[in-house]
Amino acid sequence: MFLKTVKLKDGFVPNTAIYPFSIPALAQLKELSFDHAVTFFVGENGSGKSTLLEGMADRIGFNPAGGSKQNFQAYDVHAAESALGEYLRLSWMPRVTEGFFLRAETFYQFASHIDEVDMTGYRDYGGKSLHAQSHGESFFSLFQHRFKGNSIYLLDEPEAALSPNRQLAFLRLMHDLLKDGNVQFIIATHSPILLGYPNSQIYHFDESGIESIAYSDTEHYQVTSYFLQHRERMLEQLFIDEDDE
Repeated sequence: MFLKTVKLKDGFVPNTAIYPFSIPALAQLKELSFDHAVTFFVGENGSGKSTLLEGMADRIGFNPAGGSKQNFQAYDVHAAESALGEYLRLSWMPRVTEGFFLRAETFYQFASHIDEVDMTGYRDYGGKSLHAQSHGESFFSLFQHRFKGNSIYLLDEPEAALSPNRQLAFLRLMHDLLKDGNVQFIIATHSPILLGYPNSQIYHFDESGIESIAYSDTEHYQVTSYFLQHRERMLEQLFIDEDDE
């Protein structure tokens, strides 16, 4: 692993009335340790996981709208500045400069930027414009051709464009990279498939803070597992009319 810890800067006291410290998990951030090559951030929408990931990307030097440190530092995206980065302190051993930040929400703008600046014939994206590929194909082309060893990858909801089969293929791609190169992944996700990657670390974000959690204790696993085993019962409960109760 390259990145060892992330925490708020020494002596900084967050103002919980102002974003992003109005998010309870971030207001209570002390220090997160990264002890595994793959770490997942999970939690409800608005729990702070993507905000922290974006702040970390900003501190590393990646564009908070998505991209690498060297090539994609300047393109126009609404809210492309991190609200958290300036308050974070990252500890490294050793520090790494190679990698990528994927932000699913702004991937379209990233792809448009590549069309403007790429001079290699889209070498890192499967040989053609990301806009000339389906949404899922463009994501997977990035993973397959752009991701290399000796790098750190921060991914915000990479499953957004991937079918279940593509998610499994992505797990294999991760596994091959981790086996052959010195690579670290930190991933914010809602996918129970991705969360199943073996020997990974899972941090759960909620109003009580951030804590390490086992895969089988995640809501993503429990809800999905229950639905698959008890689909009819769950749908009946979900659709029941209040007047029928």
